[in-house]
Amino acid sequence: MKIPVSEYTVGAVVATDLVNTSPTVRATAGEALTDPGALAGFLAEHGLRLDAMTDERSPTSDDLHQVCLLRREVRVILETATEDHAVAGAIVLVRRAGLGPVLQRDADGRWQWYVPTAPGAPLADELATLVGTALLGVVRALGHERFRPCAALDCRGVFVDISRPGRRRYCSDLCGNRLNVANHRARLRVGSVAR
Repeated sequence: MKIPVSEYTVGAVVATDLVNTSPTVRATAGEALTDPGALAGFLAEHGLRLDAMTDERSPTSDDLHQVCLLRREVRVILETATEDHAVAGAIVLVRRAGLGPVLQRDADGRWQWYVPTAPGAPLADELATLVGTALLGVVRALGHERFRPCAALDCRGVFVDISRPGRRRYCSDLCGNRLNVANHRARLRVGSVAR
């Protein structure tokens, strides 16, 4: 896999979505990565074509276990108190399978920095390199303050805010929608009491 350094948004979305598959976050729904098929679905949903998955190989139970362990590591990085700790954690992720950066032309002939992954790297290590590279990109381009907890009172999710204005408050649309519905219902109750 060859990870473009300047395109950190894909890896940032993967980091957010991976952390929020946990039963810690999804208390009512439970674990989202229940089996290797669910992991395959997660990878497909994000358009990830990892080298470990070439030759139509499907994720294994061991791949699933390793990705769940990675999920914990990513959460710790997103919850770090300092920028230096976040960078140190992201570097650890990159080093799991990342080789030295290379400068190559992209499809349009422009020079781009890439982080290639080691041949034969396990799925979780490739995913770690993608996420780590993205988190480093976010810290550099947007700042550590873009790693946030979800503002929904009943949610334990965390996320990387890659929005242009940097005002995102919720880990997912579901959390934002639930709060909007609750606020709407509260306004209706107040309005009906006032009449």
